[in-house]
Amino acid sequence: MDILIGIVGKPNSGKTTFLNAASLTSYKVADYPFTTIDAQQGVGYVRVKCVCEELGVKDNPQNSMCIEGNRFIPVNLLDVAGLVPDAWKGRGLGNQFLDSLRRADVLIHVVDASGSCDAEGRPVEPGSWNPMDDVKFLEREVAMWFKQIISKDWQRIVRQVESGAKSLEEILTEKLSGLAIRRYHVRMAVKSAGFDPTKPSRWGDDDLYTFSHELRKVSKPILICLNKIDRKTAKKNIEAFKKENIKFVAASALAEYFLRVLARDDVINYLPGDNDFEILKPQKLTEKQKETLEKIREEILDVYGSTGVQDAINRAVFDVLGMITVYPVEDMNKFTDHKGNVLPDALLVPKGTTVRELAYMIHTELGETFIYALDARTKQRLSEEHKLEDKSIIKIVSAKALR
Repeated sequence: MDILIGIVGKPNSGKTTFLNAASLTSYKVADYPFTTIDAQQGVGYVRVKCVCEELGVKDNPQNSMCIEGNRFIPVNLLDVAGLVPDAWKGRGLGNQFLDSLRRADVLIHVVDASGSCDAEGRPVEPGSWNPMDDVKFLEREVAMWFKQIISKDWQRIVRQVESGAKSLEEILTEKLSGLAIRRYHVRMAVKSAGFDPTKPSRWGDDDLYTFSHELRKVSKPILICLNKIDRKTAKKNIEAFKKENIKFVAASALAEYFLRVLARDDVINYLPGDNDFEILKPQKLTEKQKETLEKIREEILDVYGSTGVQDAINRAVFDVLGMITVYPVEDMNKFTDHKGNVLPDALLVPKGTTVRELAYMIHTELGETFIYALDARTKQRLSEEHKLEDKSIIKIVSAKALR
């Protein structure tokens, strides 16, 4: 399935640098608010161990890349205009920002861990701003945006529900469909909030906010990315997040971009997510670049294990969204498609996906004419309700294929 990751945060937090690093784009960055006005798109990749080495085959990917036994599967990235307090009221570029998030499946909140800019994104004395305030404010802004939409025509919704015309779940799913919110999202949020969905007249203003907050958590989950770890004042803030048991990924988007550009030019050997690099052409490096590389190695890679950019994308997709990787094939002996491509596609699907659902994801007709599936490793026949496991290699047998 196509996945859209929204890259969010206040101005000057490093969102655009994160996008540039993840997708090797070259969007403009600067140390002042609202450098990004229009939403900017890119393609990033999740990195997983490919099954080609386990199977002892040389693969020929069609929808992704395999480099040194690592499969890089594309995901869509969207960097939106910086969010400022009261954006939900339309302040700053608020309406534009929030509209850009409608289709996002998960949000990566890029936070300036060095505390070098205030709530508006204006530069301040490094370390003087508390990044924890940024986390709280963004969660509130998105929840207030949800609440604003839900509150419209609330009394009409109350009458419909309590007259038995429609359920609250049904009404809100229809009302919020433009935000990519599904029925199960509404159901989960009602349950988490602990309110009676049959008596919405009893919901006060605070209850509506609580429900909106829970709905945001299940429909637009957030991964915190503490950026700018290359700056000295970031360390104490990272420790503060640890003490509060707040989950995050530590990152330096600037360091990742620097490494990615040199790798693209074959000056160094480096794969996104690696904990080190190899200099291939030292003669192509200036003294300043050599110093920067050494600093990245000693202060970032050796300390944190990576620049964090690839880790953030991986965790957003696998940990937050709960995706797994599946390899569909047509010839389960050679692991190929009908053109002879070995392990042609690596698909990202939600945990709990059945083989019948996989068939529909590949092609509607394949799902409609589904007969059974086969596990290409064990050759075992799988029923339509069989739930896929990570790194499954699956052949779908359908009436369409038998014609």
